[in-house]
Amino acid sequence: LKERTSGQYQVAISNALQDSRRIINLIDGLLNLAKADYQSEQITMEEVRLDELLLDARELVLKAHPDYHIELVFEQEAEEDNVLTVIGNSYLLTTAFVNLVENNCKYSSNRTSSVLIAYWEQWAIIRLSDNGVGMSDADKENLFKLFYRGENKNIAPGNGIGMVLTQKIIHLHKGELTVASHKDEGTTFVVKLPHI
Repeated sequence: LKERTSGQYQVAISNALQDSRRIINLIDGLLNLAKADYQSEQITMEEVRLDELLLDARELVLKAHPDYHIELVFEQEAEEDNVLTVIGNSYLLTTAFVNLVENNCKYSSNRTSSVLIAYWEQWAIIRLSDNGVGMSDADKENLFKLFYRGENKNIAPGNGIGMVLTQKIIHLHKGELTVASHKDEGTTFVVKLPHI
């Protein structure tokens, strides 16, 4: 056996840890994808406050990425709690918001996601924006395909599960997810969920 320096061992251990984290993220993503494939009647649904879920999502993202910045802004004051309350599964919805916020942050040089919370008629509306690299038309078309990694795949790690999972979760909650993006001009995700 060839002797190695302690530095070489440290690099090997670091690479192995990085690989295991990637595998764990992939497995977590696939498990969540399986959960999101259930019918809504098979998942525990209750009244949940979107502002509280977004605060939870922000906390989870910042714990994993202390260099990220997440700005939560209320477009208008909620006169009643119901306009920010949906019937949903808090775990799955928080997972969706974490994916969208992380997506904003990892593809922008200032590592920032601006989250605007609003409501209109029967919808609670959440806009998550960045000033990052943006997406090509081809990437936008394929964004919700499983394991698809776009032209920006070298900028940040990923496994091509997050956006598919997020879309499934929003649809499971009878909501809509759209994306507006232009190359070098940033990306905005818009989530519309029916409030109670």
